[in-house]
Amino acid sequence: MAVSNAPTTEVRATSSRAATDASWVGWAAGLSATFAFSTATPTARAAIVGGMDPNALLTARMALATLLMAVLIGVTNPKRLLIPPRGFYIALGAGMLNGFAMICYFLGLTYLEASMAAMMISLSPLAVLTYLALRGERVTYRHAVRMVLALTGVYLLIGPSGDVNMVGVMWIAISLCAFALQVSLLQWYLTEYDSMAVTFYVLVGMSVGIVGWWMVQGMPWTDPGVKGWGAILLLAIVGTFCARLLMFVSVARIGGGQTSMLSPLETLLAVIWSYLFLGERLEPIQLVGGLFIVLSAVLAIQRLRRSRKRLRWRMWART
Repeated sequence: MAVSNAPTTEVRATSSRAATDASWVGWAAGLSATFAFSTATPTARAAIVGGMDPNALLTARMALATLLMAVLIGVTNPKRLLIPPRGFYIALGAGMLNGFAMICYFLGLTYLEASMAAMMISLSPLAVLTYLALRGERVTYRHAVRMVLALTGVYLLIGPSGDVNMVGVMWIAISLCAFALQVSLLQWYLTEYDSMAVTFYVLVGMSVGIVGWWMVQGMPWTDPGVKGWGAILLLAIVGTFCARLLMFVSVARIGGGQTSMLSPLETLLAVIWSYLFLGERLEPIQLVGGLFIVLSAVLAIQRLRRSRKRLRWRMWART
C-alpha cells in the first residue's frame, strides 16, 4: 500500500515559507539599522558646528544609550547579563578602547566635514584584516590590492585639494586604528558569548571611558538648547539604541556576513545626508577617492565573510 508523503511536503513548504519570512525580516532590519547608523556622523557634525562641545555631546549620547539598553535587558531578560568574568573584563576593556576611538572620531569631526570622516572610517574592515594578518593569518595578493585601492582613495580624498585639515585627518586615523583593534579583540575572544550581553558591557566600557575623559576635561557643559537636545536624542535613541537592536534582529535572521555587506550603503547614506542637510560639497577628485575607499572596504568585507569565526564584529564597530 502506497504511503502518502503529503505531510512531509507540507512541513517542508511551511519551513521554506518561515525561512523566507525570516530572511525578509532580517534584510528589512538590516537596512533599517544601516539607515539609523548613517545618521550619527552628520548629526554629530551638525551639533559640533552649532557650538556643542564634542566631549559633552558624546558623554550625553552614550550615557542615555547605555541606560536604555540596561532598562531593556532588565525588563526582558536580565539573565542574559550573566557571562563569565573573562568575557566581562574583555568586553569592558574593548568598550573602553571603543570609547577612546569615538572620542578621537568626534574630535576629528570638529575639523573635517561629515562626509569625508564617514568615508575614511569606512576603511575599518581593511584595518581589521591588517590586524588579523599581523596575528598570523595568511596575507594574499588581494590584500595588497585592497591596500593600494585604499591608499589611493585616501590620497585623492585629502591630498590634491590641499585644503583638508590634517589635524582632523590625524584624529580620524587614530580612531580608525582603535576601532579596528577593538573589533579584532571581539572577534578573537568574545564570539562564544551572548551578543546582547557583550554589546551591553561594551557600551558600559565605552561610557566609562568617555565619561572619564569628560571629567578630566573639566566636565564642560552648556545648555544645548532645543537643537542640541534634539541631536543628543537622535544620536542616543536612533543612532545607537535602535540601530543596535535592529542589527541584532538582522544578524539573528540572515547572519553577520550578509548584514555586514550593508556597510558601504551606510557610508553612502552618511554622505547623502551631509550633502542634503549640511550643505557639504566634495570635489570630483575627492568623490573618486571616496569610491576607491568604498570599493576597498567592500573587498575587505568579502574576505572577512570567509573567516573561520562567526562574523559579528560589525555589530560593535559603529560610530
